[in-house]
Amino acid sequence: MIRVLIVKDYEEVSREAALRIAEIIRSKPDAVLGLATGSTPIGCYRELIRMHKMEGLSFSKVSTFNLDEYVGLAPDHPQSYHYYMFQNLFNHVDIKVENIHIPNGVAEDLDEECLNYEESIKRAGGIDLQLLGIGRNGHIGFNEPGSSFESRTRVVKLSEQTRMDNARFFKSLDEVPTHAITMGIATIMEAKRIILLASGEAKAEAISKAIKGPKTVMVPASALQDHEDCLFIVDRKAASLL
Repeated sequence: MIRVLIVKDYEEVSREAALRIAEIIRSKPDAVLGLATGSTPIGCYRELIRMHKMEGLSFSKVSTFNLDEYVGLAPDHPQSYHYYMFQNLFNHVDIKVENIHIPNGVAEDLDEECLNYEESIKRAGGIDLQLLGIGRNGHIGFNEPGSSFESRTRVVKLSEQTRMDNARFFKSLDEVPTHAITMGIATIMEAKRIILLASGEAKAEAISKAIKGPKTVMVPASALQDHEDCLFIVDRKAASLL
């Protein structure tokens, strides 16, 4: 069942998400967090950094697993999600490097990398809180429309819509990778709690379909209707079609 919290704007979306993540860390210092990238979570990460510096929120025992990574981008590539996470969160808090897990998009054997990633999540005891964004086509992670609800961590081909949406981060569309490693929908659904963030009118249709529409592989986020503890935090514009 999806619960929905509608707030005024992006800043409030970010603040509400950070408050809930901080609450988990304070109640369970060795919490396992599933983290997302893209433009939406940046405000949340900024607020967590502020809480760390101003309020003593410690990440020293926290473990993290990122949702996805581009295939073919080395960790030091400015558009890799590895680079993104260190720039936007990890470099600014007291997390231990050995507790950070991000898929390796340049692994020699990508299939083995995906299997090992699943095993690492299991060894960590599962994800306590998974943070998600949502694509305009309803994707979560890089699980594009048509992805099986039974899918696990794997290599996926990115849709043209997703590549075009992400082209703003690259010099040209040609530079946007065509494939990525992503946690599967079944992997995401195993998280004990899920928080999905959305802001802006461009996400309104995807939010409406995920919450009110039929559960269908054509809207991957609709799978979340079956999760027992899933909260959507959305601003008024993203909630405009609810």
